[in-house]
Amino acid sequence: MKYNQIIELKNGMECCLRNGTEHDGQAVLDNLYLTHGQTDYLLSYPDENRFDAMQEGRLLKEKSESENEIEILAVVDNVVIGTAGIEAAGTKYKVRHRAEFGISVAKEFWGLGIGQALMNACIDCARAAGYIQLELDVAAENVRALTMYQKAGFAEYGRNPKGFRSRTAGFQEIIHMRLEL
Repeated sequence: MKYNQIIELKNGMECCLRNGTEHDGQAVLDNLYLTHGQTDYLLSYPDENRFDAMQEGRLLKEKSESENEIEILAVVDNVVIGTAGIEAAGTKYKVRHRAEFGISVAKEFWGLGIGQALMNACIDCARAAGYIQLELDVAAENVRALTMYQKAGFAEYGRNPKGFRSRTAGFQEIIHMRLEL
C-alpha cells in the first residue's frame, strides 16, 4: 500500500506521513530502539529486536508492495520519529476481514497530534484494503493511548490481567479493542 500526506503539528512543524521503503530500514530500527526504550507500554524491549537494517528494509518493501498491509512512517526534518501499521490477522477466510494495528511515537513528539494522525491514516488504509475490523491491544495504564482510541471509536471487547509481563512493573493488564470499519 502507498500513503503520503503532509500534516502540520500542534507546534507548527511539518510532518510527513508516508509508507516506509526499503531504504528506510536503519531509520526505522533507530526509531524502534528509541521508542521501545522510552515506554513500558509497547510489545517488546529494544534488546529483543532480531532484525538488522537489511531485513527491516525488506519488510518495509514488502509492506509498500502489499495490497492490504502497510507501515507508515512519521518523518520530521528527515528523521523517522514514529511508525504505525496495519497487518492482516491472517489469510484464512475466517479471519481475512480483520487487521491488527500498532503504533509508536518518540516521546519528544508526544502531544503534537502525530499519534492521532498515524492512527487515522491506518484506519483509512484498513478501509481501503477492505477490512471490516481493526484490532489493537493497549496497556490499561496507558490512559493517553486508551483515550485516543476511544475517541476514534475503538471499543473494548476484553481484558487480559496478565497480558504483558514488564521487567520493571510486573504484570500489566491489556485491553483488547476493535473498530468496526
